[in-house]
Amino acid sequence: MSIRRSAIAGIAAVVLALGVAELSAGLLAGAPSPLDALGQQVVGLLPGGILTFAIETFGTANRAVLTAVSVLVASGLGAAMGVASRDSMTPAAIAFLLAAGLAFFASLSQPGAGAASVLAVLTSAVVMGFGLFVRLRSEVMATPPAEPAGEVTAEAVAAGSVRAPAAGRSHRHGDGTERDRGRRSFLQMAVGGVTIGAVGGIVGRGLLGGRGGPLVDPAGLALPAPQRALSAVPASADLARELPGVAPLFTPNDDFFRIDTAIAVPQIDPAGWTMRIHGLVERELVLDYDELLSRPMREVDATISCVSNEVGGDLVGNARWLGVPLRDLLEEAGPSTGAEQVMGRSVDGWTGGFPLELALDGREALVAVAMNGEALPTRHGFPARLVVPGIYGYVSATKWLAGIELTTWDVDGYWVPRGWSKQGPVKTMARIDVPGSDGSVDPGETIVAGVAWAPTRGISRVELRVDEGDWREAELLDALSEDTWVQWRLALELPAGDHEVTVRAIDGEGELQPQGPRPPAPDGAEGWHTLRVRAG
Repeated sequence: MSIRRSAIAGIAAVVLALGVAELSAGLLAGAPSPLDALGQQVVGLLPGGILTFAIETFGTANRAVLTAVSVLVASGLGAAMGVASRDSMTPAAIAFLLAAGLAFFASLSQPGAGAASVLAVLTSAVVMGFGLFVRLRSEVMATPPAEPAGEVTAEAVAAGSVRAPAAGRSHRHGDGTERDRGRRSFLQMAVGGVTIGAVGGIVGRGLLGGRGGPLVDPAGLALPAPQRALSAVPASADLARELPGVAPLFTPNDDFFRIDTAIAVPQIDPAGWTMRIHGLVERELVLDYDELLSRPMREVDATISCVSNEVGGDLVGNARWLGVPLRDLLEEAGPSTGAEQVMGRSVDGWTGGFPLELALDGREALVAVAMNGEALPTRHGFPARLVVPGIYGYVSATKWLAGIELTTWDVDGYWVPRGWSKQGPVKTMARIDVPGSDGSVDPGETIVAGVAWAPTRGISRVELRVDEGDWREAELLDALSEDTWVQWRLALELPAGDHEVTVRAIDGEGELQPQGPRPPAPDGAEGWHTLRVRAG
């Protein structure tokens, strides 16, 4: 069996197994994607630099890229398996069983996974993938080997180094036809296996991605009324109603950024979900979903940002959140002596911690159950998540909340050992939204507009300049609170030609936005957003 055909057989077998696994997982309740489950375990072991590179390079597309890379790596391992199994099926059998075993335990670690469903998924994948590999190998072994070039002499036949031609036909022509037929059969089976695997994988991913939850669709849940409801948004606060292109005051849920380490969105049945408040507390609390919803609710308008957001980036959003004040829950549990940090823990194992004093200093931190008038979408943390204004999400915004632990400051959240700062206060930032990224306008008066934010401090002033000219103050629309971004605009006179428009903000405490530039790592980007504009 040639090295090339052995590698092709291994690749085809692995692709078919992956596709069957994804399709089976999509069809069976309680069966997570084995590919995602294994990927989740790998992500937990990766150095922070690799994860940071993936997020900063690919942004919200990082999961799709990781899936593609996983398939390529699996295909490469399949090729190696095929080559190793040229003379014996033992390496292939060991490889399939080992992969199935790892996928089994990785899948069981996912929320809502059932052992029977996972076993059914992996059994079907192994049977199909290994079966194809056996068939491809048999096809190659049955194909006549190529004859040595040159004339078939009587001496060579007598020596036994070649076979004598069959009577009545050309030996070389006859065996060549058989070899061609064998090659075609091999390639047809290999291509067929890859095609079935690819189609099955695509369909399976679609089925897995379409799950709204094992037993419930969050969008259909009734929300409790807040004890303190916020007023309707005045027209004077929302520039986007009259100037398309400016970020809306409230970011739609479907457009809200999502950056986290969960390869597959955890699917949680609220009927069996509980949230535990424990650690350095006087009274441990365990609340189920109904008990959490029965608590006094509060509405909070707050802007949250990812620490990986670049200057001018879109990994930031504003929403009207509904939830239980975190301070109320912590005071009921009673922080004990030595409690210094609030550590949120997700059902997928992710952790993020911040100083206890930030949960008790009066800021509107929530255990949120809804955003923008709807129950939390699954991808944004259903059934509950933490929202803490003023600090980046990597230390605070725990989604799919499983528990809140009060600890000492010595305990590190997920990102801290991976090179990010222990504390993550959100830095003052301003962004130009209009003109758009193409930066093309007509000469003359041009409206420049955007948003600025400094949660818990607010924005007192936004300034712009053209090229190296003087700074001019922009008009600020009404701010909903100090915790939200505020929209701004300014009419600028731009003569024909190329220009640079720069924006900066001053927070509510009078501090000027840092000029930078600094990259996001380790504690957030700094810099004045500059847009190149061509007038004419």
